Amino acid sequence: MADFASLMGSALSKSTPTVPSKPGNGGDPNKKYLRRAELEAQREAAYRAEQAAAVVAKEERLAAKRKREDEEAEQKAMREEKRRRLAEESRARREEEELAEEEKRRKRVGLTSLAEKRAAAAAAEADSESCGLEEMGDIEKDELKAKLRELKEPATLFAETHTARLKRYRVLTAPKAVLSNTPIPTTLSLLAESDMRVEVTKPPPAKSPERKYLFRQLASYFTMILIEWVRALDARDPATKSSSQGRAAAMAMEQSRENLRPLFKKFEKGDLEESILEPVIEIVRAAQTRKYVDANDAYLQLSIGKAAWPIGVTMVGIHERSAREKLHESGKEIAHILSDESTRKYLQAIKRCLTFAQTRWPPDDHLQLMG
Repeated sequence: MADFASLMGSALSKSTPTVPSKPGNGGDPNKKYLRRAELEAQREAAYRAEQAAAVVAKEERLAAKRKREDEEAEQKAMREEKRRRLAEESRARREEEELAEEEKRRKRVGLTSLAEKRAAAAAAEADSESCGLEEMGDIEKDELKAKLRELKEPATLFAETHTARLKRYRVLTAPKAVLSNTPIPTTLSLLAESDMRVEVTKPPPAKSPERKYLFRQLASYFTMILIEWVRALDARDPATKSSSQGRAAAMAMEQSRENLRPLFKKFEKGDLEESILEPVIEIVRAAQTRKYVDANDAYLQLSIGKAAWPIGVTMVGIHERSAREKLHESGKEIAHILSDESTRKYLQAIKRCLTFAQTRWPPDDHLQLMG
C-alpha cells in the first residue's frame, strides 16, 4: 500500500508543470500560478513593444524613400540643366554658322555686311526717335518720370525707351473725347438744324475738312430724326403704348437706334465706303427736301442695286447664255444689303428713318409719299 501511494505521488508530481521565472511573477521560479491581471499586463507589454518596433521600421522606410526621391529629383534637375545647356550651345553654334553663311553669301553677291546693315538700322531708328521727340515735344527724363508718378503711373516699364515713355505720357494726358447726350452718343460735334442741309452731290476727298463736315451733317440729321421719333412715341397715350402695335413701334425704334450705331462709328472714323457714302448723300438730300420717293429710289439703288437677279438664281435653264456673265459687271449693280450683316442692318434702319420722316415732315406734293 505504501508502494502504491509513493508511486501515485511521484506520477502526480511529474504531471504538474512548473512555472518558469518571468518578470510578471516577481522572478520567483517556485510560483506555480499567475493571475489574469498579470497575464494581461504581459500581453499588453508585448503588444506595445511590437507596435513601437513597427513605428520605428515605418519611419526608417519613409526616410529611405525620401532620400531616394531627393536623389532622383537632384539627378533629374542635373539632366535638365545639362540638356538645356547643350540645346543653348547647339542653337548658338547653329546661329553662328547661319550668320557666317549669310555673310559669305552677301559678300559673294556684293551686298553690305550684316554689321553695317544693323548700324544703318540703328541710326535710322535713332533719327526716327529724334523726329518723334521733336513732334511730340521732348521732356527731360527726370521731369517726365516725375509727371508719370504724379499721374500714379509707373515711371518706367521694362525695356521702355525715352520715346516710348514720352508717347505713353502723351496718351495719358490727351484730352478725352466727350460723347453727346443724344440717342446715339457720338464724339462728333453735332450741328444745328439750319446747318444740316447737305449741298454736295459727290463725296469730298478723303481726310479733307469738307468730308469731316459732311459726316457731321449726316450724323446730325439722323440724330434729329431719332430724337423726333422718341418724342413722338412718348407723346402717345398709355393705352396706345401698351397695345401690341404700340410695343411693336417702340421696339422698331429701339432696333433702328441700335442698328445705326455701326454707321455712326464709320462717321466718327471717316472710313465709310465710297459706294455707300454717295447713295447715302443722295438719300439725305432727297429727304431734306421732302422728296421721299426719290429718297426711296436711292435706297433701293443702294440696297439691292439694279442686278437682274440680285437675290435669285442666275441659271434657270440647262443652256449656257452668252450674256449671263454681264449681270453683275457694273459697280452700281452691287447689292450692298447682302454684303454683311452690319451693313444690312443699318441700311434697313435708314429706310425706317425715311418712313418716320415722311410722317413727321410730310411733303407738299402728295406724289412724293412712299407707298
